[in-house]
Amino acid sequence: MYIYPDNLKSKAVMWLWELKDIGILAIGAIISILALTQTGLMLPLAVTAGYGFLTIRLDEMSIMMFIRNAWNYFAGIQQFYEWRYTDE
Repeated sequence: MYIYPDNLKSKAVMWLWELKDIGILAIGAIISILALTQTGLMLPLAVTAGYGFLTIRLDEMSIMMFIRNAWNYFAGIQQFYEWRYTDE
């Protein structure tokens, strides 16, 4: 199921991911399957599955974007507050 972007301004999505994320997941899945069959390593498969979970988009926001915004708000970027008393 392909959902066309609204007014050609929003990003194209397929199922619950952006098309860029689906491409990254496809390449990651190929590399993960090759690593699993050739060396028996499960780590690339776990990383790919974790990336797939973090990039699920609901209401124009993914879990990864939420975590990034929360980090920037609470610890990453200095907040500037200006306290001023206005006597009207």
